[in-house]
Amino acid sequence: MQPDLAVAPRVVVPGAALEVTFSRSGGPGGQNVNKVSSRVTLAFDVLHSEVLSASQKSRVARLAGRRLAKDGVLRIVSQTTRDQHRNVEDARERLRAILSAALAEPRPRRATQVPRAAKRVRVERKRRHGADHGPRCRY
Repeated sequence: MQPDLAVAPRVVVPGAALEVTFSRSGGPGGQNVNKVSSRVTLAFDVLHSEVLSASQKSRVARLAGRRLAKDGVLRIVSQTTRDQHRNVEDARERLRAILSAALAEPRPRRATQVPRAAKRVRVERKRRHGADHGPRCRY
């Protein structure tokens, strides 16, 4: 069983909600690569999680992209090192980063208008350009 994952001061993912599986990693490693299962897959069921609200779950889905399966399980694969323990920590840190980004409420966009002075400058620049180059300018 995994230890709990603290994402934010009020949000802690219980260790029972995280599933870790190990498999053999590809790439260089000599004879060691055939014996040691150092690749880590960390799975977290976002869809059935009681820790996240509905809006947070939708933001996780948008941030996770193709790492989120159709069944709502977020899978993070780590095989950056040849050490199983460091790969587990890397996968947990990547999950923490995704969840903490999803917890941040997006600021609502306020509609603004183009300032009158900017419009005036733009029109003046167009007028000057037209006067300099004339009607039949081919650049």
